[in-house]
Amino acid sequence: MNIKNLVFGIAIFILTICVGVYGISTILGKAPQYDQVCPVKQIISEQECLQNGGIWNNYSYLDAPKPVPETPDGYCDLYSICQPQYDELNRIHSRNIFFFALPIGIIIIIIGALLFGLDAVGGGLMAGGVGILLYGIGSVWEYADDLVKFILSLIGLFVVIGVSYYANNRLKMIKKKR
Repeated sequence: MNIKNLVFGIAIFILTICVGVYGISTILGKAPQYDQVCPVKQIISEQECLQNGGIWNNYSYLDAPKPVPETPDGYCDLYSICQPQYDELNRIHSRNIFFFALPIGIIIIIIGALLFGLDAVGGGLMAGGVGILLYGIGSVWEYADDLVKFILSLIGLFVVIGVSYYANNRLKMIKKKR
């Protein structure tokens, strides 16, 4: 493979990942934004904190007199309520990315392996498919159980090995016919 084809392959690889990632993002929308789920509020009184669904925490460790009378004697924890909501929304979004990226990545690998005779195009598409797989796996990895990770990795390994054998045997048959 000459340098020109290598550069073409790398460009196809990068652009395939961009198309996959931005396509999935366009279909699914953006990830949940923390400040939309947990808005930042300046709350300085226990009453206001409780009205907003927060948990008031007193500064019980400060026994010294306060220099300013209006200084609050605690803080409001609004995030203990909204943080789990944000985490759940983020988990669902990450799972959806995974379930879009997994088949798209596998299909792109198969297309690159079986349909393109040019090494630069086929190799670039296959590498891009691997990149999309990594994007999907990376998005859900922190939320998945070890057994799920093992099973998905095993299935992916078998699919890639199977496609590799099929593509290489197909290429051998094509070369024999010539």
